[in-house]
Amino acid sequence: MQSSTATTVFLPIALAVIMFGLGLSLTLRDFARVLRYPKAAVVALSCQILLLPAICLLLVLAFRLSPALSVGMMLLAASPGGTTANLFSHLARGDVALNVTLTAINSVLAVVTMPIVINLSVAYFMADDAAVGLQFDKVVQVFAIVLVPVALGMLVNRRYTAFANRMRAPVKLASIVFLVATIGLAVFQERENIAGYFQAVGLVAALFSVLSIGIGYLAPRLLRIGRRQAIAASMEIGIHNSVLAITVALSPALLNNAEMAIPAAVYGVVMFGTAGLFGFAISRRVRAQEAEATVQGT
Repeated sequence: MQSSTATTVFLPIALAVIMFGLGLSLTLRDFARVLRYPKAAVVALSCQILLLPAICLLLVLAFRLSPALSVGMMLLAASPGGTTANLFSHLARGDVALNVTLTAINSVLAVVTMPIVINLSVAYFMADDAAVGLQFDKVVQVFAIVLVPVALGMLVNRRYTAFANRMRAPVKLASIVFLVATIGLAVFQERENIAGYFQAVGLVAALFSVLSIGIGYLAPRLLRIGRRQAIAASMEIGIHNSVLAITVALSPALLNNAEMAIPAAVYGVVMFGTAGLFGFAISRRVRAQEAEATVQGT
């Protein structure tokens, strides 16, 4: 995946708009809400931060991906959940409030966890290439990319609540349009290479997507967490912020490696299919159970 105007200019702008839109929907209460769902939050965050990178490592080793693609997959695994997870959770009848809480906390933790995973991956997979991971100054840039737009959005929400309420839907729509247009332009520019990208990492990305969503749902259920909270966890864990991963990979000031962006680009397409199928299946089951409970209650 080659750097272009779409990926080096418009993609960071799209990411900033998306993160600003997330901030417009957040308050400090969203961070404190974890106290209402301590068990669900701990399980989901543990899966996201600890379990997924381990599973991703096993996958890239099993499929013997190239060093750069392996680092790209690990970068993807370390990326927090995206705001799209909230929409999918709503459609699948999940606990959207928990999704908002997890997204908020994940975005903050990613500033620490992403550089750790990236640097360990670069040291392991690319030691012979003398590649350099994210040094302190680059970690500061990740902080700026992830948290500054969110903080600005939260500040606007706090000081100009009425304005934030009016702008929340337009900004969300703008972020979706900007994102779709940017990805569409990037796909058009890379149209001759798309088949090769899917051949290189398509199966690994699909397996990782299925495992992410499956673990995100089954782990909470095995620990007797409610179904709606488990659905929220599955969407948060299964829908990674691929835009953030692509931006970090392509940015000349960060990793500056186009090949590392390929897994996130492929995953960004694949995850909507797996999340959509899972959401459709689980929502039908939830509706059937609710209908059965209604009948039994009458």
